[in-house]
Amino acid sequence: MGQENLSFVLEKQGIVKFEDRPIPKLASPYDVLVNVKFTGICGSDVHYWQHGAIGSFIVKAPMVLGHESSGIITEVGDKVTSVKVGDRVAMEPGIPCRRCVRCKDGKYNLCIDMRFAATPPIDGTLAKYYSLPEDFCYKLPDSVSLEEGALMEPLAVGVHITRQANIQPGQNVVVFGSGPVGLLCCAVAKAYGANKIVAVDINEERLNFAKSYAATDVVVSQRESAPESAARIIRDCDLGHGADVAIDASGAEPCIQAGIHVLRTGGTYVQAGMGKSDIMFPIGAMGAKELNVKGSFRYSSGDYATSVGLVTSGRVSVKELISNKVKFTDAETAFNDVKAAKGIKTLIEGVEDSA
Repeated sequence: MGQENLSFVLEKQGIVKFEDRPIPKLASPYDVLVNVKFTGICGSDVHYWQHGAIGSFIVKAPMVLGHESSGIITEVGDKVTSVKVGDRVAMEPGIPCRRCVRCKDGKYNLCIDMRFAATPPIDGTLAKYYSLPEDFCYKLPDSVSLEEGALMEPLAVGVHITRQANIQPGQNVVVFGSGPVGLLCCAVAKAYGANKIVAVDINEERLNFAKSYAATDVVVSQRESAPESAARIIRDCDLGHGADVAIDASGAEPCIQAGIHVLRTGGTYVQAGMGKSDIMFPIGAMGAKELNVKGSFRYSSGDYATSVGLVTSGRVSVKELISNKVKFTDAETAFNDVKAAKGIKTLIEGVEDSA
């Protein structure tokens, strides 16, 4: 295997390989080149590997995987002013057009011309080098490691979800799903002053972690109707007339239904998890309680900077989520581990320089 720009490539559904590719050229004087040091594995990466598509995004040609990365800047364009060679940065992996109405109103995550890493046909960050605009690189202070920097991506997702929920100090929040995003939603809700933070999951090991990490209460999902599940959560966690905010980070239909029922009148529900395209939804309860129901997609203006600030200040810690680190050449093994739900967050180290 060559070492110029070794990359981990999804050749087609179920088939991955290592491939040496050219080092990216800076496409703009405002671009930088990053030597990628750590990359987390997201469920979407595993889904593309296993199924070759997510919705309308279909893998039609070989594509480099990965989008949760940090690294060190090795080259800058001649108009770059905010970062310099040698800076350690978290890498925001989605580049919007910057010209459409959604971009101009600050919701660039909704840009229809978004070029997002490891979303077909755009190559991802599991390579030795990756090029980005300077303003999508976030300098890490000395107190924040490159490993933590790779977790700024899922943390930014959690920040965006909680921003959609408009969590206020003193509120009670129920989070369905205790994977990395659900756990980070709990952590951000805690940082924002939530009173009770209830984590709900079928996996008791994950719930034990959630309780030690950021949740005040945990509930094991059971086979019961959504109204029964919601009533049990409200009763066992002493939520009075219901939670102020419910976040679904599972994508599971029973959790989505219970999330609507667990809310008080006038509460807020945010859909973050990805599941089936269509589900049975308790629209009667939603209407009668006059709920605020919102979607959440990736992250937008200010979310990455907020994430770095939360970790830098110590209000959120992400170290605990890192359950394993593997060499770049063991990337496929790491994907298999994530598929098998081993640990919480697995990081793939950057390509080692040849001697």
